[in-house]
Amino acid sequence: MTRIRHVLPVLIALLCVGVPTWVAATRWSTLTTGHPAYPVLLGALALAGVAIGIRAGRAGTTPPGRRSPLRVVGRVAATVGIVGVAALAVWLRPYPADPVAVAATAASRSVDVVGGATAWELRPRGGAVEGVVFFPGALVDPRAYLALLRPLAEQGALVVVVKPPLNLALLAPDVGGVLDRHPEVQDWVVGGHSLGGVPAASAAARADDDARVRGLLLWASYPAQDISAAPVAAASVSGDRDGLATPSDIAASRVLLPSDTAFTVVRGGVHAFFGDYGPQAGDGEPGTTRADAQRQIVDATAALLARVG
Repeated sequence: MTRIRHVLPVLIALLCVGVPTWVAATRWSTLTTGHPAYPVLLGALALAGVAIGIRAGRAGTTPPGRRSPLRVVGRVAATVGIVGVAALAVWLRPYPADPVAVAATAASRSVDVVGGATAWELRPRGGAVEGVVFFPGALVDPRAYLALLRPLAEQGALVVVVKPPLNLALLAPDVGGVLDRHPEVQDWVVGGHSLGGVPAASAAARADDDARVRGLLLWASYPAQDISAAPVAAASVSGDRDGLATPSDIAASRVLLPSDTAFTVVRGGVHAFFGDYGPQAGDGEPGTTRADAQRQIVDATAALLARVG
């Protein structure tokens, strides 16, 4: 028992330091360009591991004393908690953006690209006539959507891709802050991929209170509530081979969306074709090329902006 009491803290310390080291080694680019919340979590976990290791080393040089039952319970709870945080940190490791998406962070003759702590912005150099706020799918590097959304910026739309805390769109602040930072843009489309469509749909549901929100864009996604009365133009773009937002899920969402929602089905399309981040666990088998699917996604998205404009 004494041996276990000395070895267990060392193992926990190694776990707490090892997880951030592994994530940093495999996702460094994503960590350094994303929202700061996840790096802060990893840093705190690593520091906790160092502290536990130092304490374990000191404990090994002193004779064990009697421990009260309450103190034992507290240590067990702390151990379970720190292991739970380490497990969460592993689960939160994001899907990294592909090289084609990373390349889209570079400016061009027609589009400036600005990366901040909480968003990427694609800014048309000729000025924006409308705007798009886009929420990434769960655990997806926000850069994964830049290449797909860049054509909208080239056509004159300001595109803001949100960097949500911990890469979970449900933790992102309301879109009002983004809209307020760009008073020059009066007409906005809110959109998202997968889980990112949920906060986008919630923002569309509040369009009565904020007339700047005039459109809703759902990529392989559907709302979590009935927004059929929302005063917005809406578009749902999905893949018929999607293993996550399945065709039956999309069909069931029709009653939740405005009656004039434009539904586009990408034949052979899968969930991961709506971003550039590689394959995704649980997805279906594609029946077309990524390039063909993404051309259809971009066309359907541009059609929605034309309706709003």
